[in-house]
Amino acid sequence: MNDDHLTEFAGLPVVAFTPGTRPDEPRPPAGEAAWAVRGDWANEPYRDVFARFMDAVDTTQVTALVIGFWGFDGAGGVGARTLVEAAGRFPNLRAVFLGDIVDEEFHISWIQHDDITPLVEAFPALERLEVRGGLNLALSPIRNPNLKVLRFESGGLPAEIVRAVTASDVPALERLDLWLGDPQYGGDTELGDLAPILTGERLPALRHLGLRNCVFQDEIAAEIASAPVVARLETLGLGMGLLTDRGAEELLAGQPLTHLSTLDLEYHYLSEPMMERLRAALPGVRVELGEAQGAAEPDGGDEDDEWDTEMYIAVSE
Repeated sequence: MNDDHLTEFAGLPVVAFTPGTRPDEPRPPAGEAAWAVRGDWANEPYRDVFARFMDAVDTTQVTALVIGFWGFDGAGGVGARTLVEAAGRFPNLRAVFLGDIVDEEFHISWIQHDDITPLVEAFPALERLEVRGGLNLALSPIRNPNLKVLRFESGGLPAEIVRAVTASDVPALERLDLWLGDPQYGGDTELGDLAPILTGERLPALRHLGLRNCVFQDEIAAEIASAPVVARLETLGLGMGLLTDRGAEELLAGQPLTHLSTLDLEYHYLSEPMMERLRAALPGVRVELGEAQGAAEPDGGDEDDEWDTEMYIAVSE
């Protein structure tokens, strides 16, 4: 799920600026790329790479920025703080991806952050914020009339983040994605924390909702079955977690989902008959299922061995 760096962000091709990037290298106009500033383990500090980037690119024209690996010195949040300190250099910034860090650089559960509230406050015109990693991540309720996309990718999203989102004033928000994760990796969100999202009262513009990668995915499905917010959605994502036939049965027995353009359940623990029932019940909906997880391989080579029924969310460590 996080094996490759972004190649496109906010509708723009990603162009990387790294410790090996020379100032005289040919590059596209500043406003025609999503600029990815990435450090590495062995070379110059991230702050130095970012400073060279600002010298080489007309940052007044940059609209999309991708913050990559910022090193590991025991302190999280270097990437966000570096950007906040330079906020005046980016008057047209509208989209930020914080933590474009792939698994071979750092496991998602190792990506260290701190309070990202200052980042949101430093860019009041921000329309898109996507964050990968949840370790030490903090957020206070925000007020942003322009924010349209908010996405948190995590193997364990702190409940504090979910509660801050539900208490925020973001009337223009159209897309919300939360990878809730596993309690073993800090994902302490409970079903009740999602209630303000499911009512939709504070999210009048919401058209896409993703509540994914969760150990209690069946319980979320049961709540979705009667959640008021669903009637206005165009797309819904409930995949990547421990969704079983029990949760799918709740979905089928609940409110109609035929108005959706897409129902994304990819990475699940559904039986083949249930998958067929979902497709049949939603003929006009793109139901994304992929292959079922679960007892796909026996524990050993002996055909008499018991099948492995251990269940895991898609992204944890």
